[in-house]
Amino acid sequence: MTDNIYKPDLMEVIDVTQQTVDVKSVKIRFRDAERAKDFSFRVGQFGLYSVFGYGESTFNICSSSNWHDRIEFCFRKTGRVTEQMWKINPGDTIGFRGPYGNSYPTQAWEGKDLIFVGGGIAMPPIRCAIWFALENREKYGKIIIVYGARTVGDLVYKNELKDWAKHPDVEVLSTVDPGGETSDWDGKVGFVPTVLKEADIDCGNAVALVVGPPIMIKFSLPVLAEQGMKDADIYTSLENRMKCGLGKCGRCNCGPFYVCKEGPVFTLEQLKQLPDDY
Repeated sequence: MTDNIYKPDLMEVIDVTQQTVDVKSVKIRFRDAERAKDFSFRVGQFGLYSVFGYGESTFNICSSSNWHDRIEFCFRKTGRVTEQMWKINPGDTIGFRGPYGNSYPTQAWEGKDLIFVGGGIAMPPIRCAIWFALENREKYGKIIIVYGARTVGDLVYKNELKDWAKHPDVEVLSTVDPGGETSDWDGKVGFVPTVLKEADIDCGNAVALVVGPPIMIKFSLPVLAEQGMKDADIYTSLENRMKCGLGKCGRCNCGPFYVCKEGPVFTLEQLKQLPDDY
């Protein structure tokens, strides 16, 4: 008799932080100490998080794989499961299944400059890679982070943006859409693709991780191409449509790929092989 592949681990909630009016970040740890010892994941993988009696939702593991005392994820309150997840507090128990999917090829990125481009709630799938790179700083070249949101209030992990900028050879460009700034905002004002273009980044020996709203990605990709970035060096992370995480339900199937198994990490070169309606 085999273990139930859909049975979640029991996780203790150890911290909940409200990032925006509708986004929270959560830190959890295994209630089973032995399971905690055996657990590991790769940067870029995802998990399924459940509120018992209501269901489960898919989120990227947004903590670094070097952090062994906890798992972190971030979510927006958008539906039945996340409405209930919004109510959890430290000490509560939720479920976790994972890790699933492929990961960022961090070894292949060694020796290269890293360009991280994100928008809004898409910062968590980038955050794990940023922290991993900072913790292995000697393996990578210059790090450039371009992150934006509609308003200052929609930015997540704002304090960490300031911390990242203090590291050597790291440039952080934070921006909000025109009209989204506040009187004390000291970042840029403009759409992410515009700020990315104005930065005039040297892409000669670089890889880029671009995650965000489709419209942001659509207009950021030509900017990177103009600056010499090849399709094979541009990565993104897809979470859309994933349900079981195991390639069983078929919800995430697109062309020859199951996003939950062959993804969620794809290069632009791979994405161009997918059907146009994905």
